[in-house]
Order: sequence, then C-alpha cells, then structure tokens
Amino acid sequence: MKKTALLMTLIFTLILAACGQGNNEGANGEKEEEKKVLTMATSADFPPFESRNPEGDFVGFDIDLANAIADELGYELEIEDMKFDGLIGALQAKRVDMVISGMSATEKRKENVDFSTEYHRSGEMFITLKDSNVKSLDDIKGKTVGVQLGTIQEEGAREIQKTVDFEIKPLDNANTLIQELVTNRIDVAYLDKSVALGYIKEQGLAGFDDPTTSSPGMAVAFPKGSELVDEVNGVLKKLEENGKIQELRDKWVAEETK
Repeated sequence: MKKTALLMTLIFTLILAACGQGNNEGANGEKEEEKKVLTMATSADFPPFESRNPEGDFVGFDIDLANAIADELGYELEIEDMKFDGLIGALQAKRVDMVISGMSATEKRKENVDFSTEYHRSGEMFITLKDSNVKSLDDIKGKTVGVQLGTIQEEGAREIQKTVDFEIKPLDNANTLIQELVTNRIDVAYLDKSVALGYIKEQGLAGFDDPTTSSPGMAVAFPKGSELVDEVNGVLKKLEENGKIQELRDKWVAEETK
C-alpha cells in the first residue's frame, strides 16, 4: 500500500509539473515566451556613441539606439566589445548579428557587409593641444596625425595625405589617440566631430573642422544577405518619425546638434 501511495504521489507530481511547463504563464496570466537573442558588436572606446561607465556598463548614443531596436523587434540584446578593425570580420564570420559602432557606410565596406539607412552624420575634426600652432589644414604639413585603425578617418587622412605632406600614425582606439596627443607623441588627432567635441570639452583641447570631406553617415552593419536589414530599417524609420532618434541626439550629441 505504501508503494502504491508513493507511486500515485509521484505520478500526480509529474502531471502538475507538465501542466506548469505547458502553461508557462507569468504573474499577469499572460503566456511568457523566451526572447531570442540579438548579438551586437561594438568598439566601446568612442564616446559619446559607445563607451563604458565606471561600473563597466555600456553607455552611449549607439547603445541606447541598439536597445530601442531590440525592444521594437522583441529581442534580448547581447553586446560584445571588440577592436574597431575587427568588427567587419566578426560580421563576415557571422559571429554577431549586427554592428553599431559609429560606423560610416562607405562604399568599400559595402563590398563586405550590408548597411541600414543612416541614423546620424557628424563629419570629421582635427584635435590639437590648446597652445598648438596647428590651426588649419595647411598647418598639419610635416606633423604626425593620429587616427583610429580601420576607421573612415584613417581613409580620409590617407586621401588628405595626397595633397598635404604629413605622417599618419594609426592607433587602436580613440582614448589612445588622446593620450598620445596630450603626451606629445602625436601633433594632431583626427576623429569623428561628435567624439572630438567631447574630448575637447573634457580635456581642454582645441580643434578645427575638416573642410575636405563629407563622409557617409553612420549606419547599422550586418552580414551580407541578413534578413535583419529590412526589419531594422523599419524600426529606424519609426524611431525617426516618433522623435526617439532626435531625443538621443539631444541627449548624447547636443554640442553637435545646436
């Protein structure tokens, strides 16, 4: 009898467990579904677009935008931090679903990845020390100009180099560029304008706009043939129309939008 009672209890417990798994309801009685993961890569050394706060959390314009995209599409966002010059390769190898990292949609990059519509356009800027005698493009002749490896600024500097004689020093990230500048290892840093304005304000530096180029706008990058392109384009259109992207501009790049 004891064995029979024990067996019945076990069967009843299993039935209850199976029912519980089948319903999978939350506190509000609605069925909960496990969210699919959307993996995004970024190079978190590019404030105000992407960086880490003192607690180590990802913050910035692109991070907020990525979270808004994931929410709209019903995904759970997972962010991977890597060097900027490795982002295209990560997409080509399909290790990540998309890249949002202040990346300009250049024709060269379009040969290897697909892009969304653009969501922001900054332009470029040269940064110098406050007391530097480099005040214009002509003044960089004979100087050492630091650029971030793999960026559109590296491409742009090589174009400018065809008409102005100066040395290019590629470095891993924007923070290193500024460190090299303030320690006099380079004469000029060449960066996205929104990023440059942040460093100028925070560290008491100086700078001037690049008058030579109008770079492509920033866009979300995907592996070739990704079905996410159309979905994300739809979200970007919605976020532009409802004012969310302008809200992010006002929050993160107010100096640029004034």
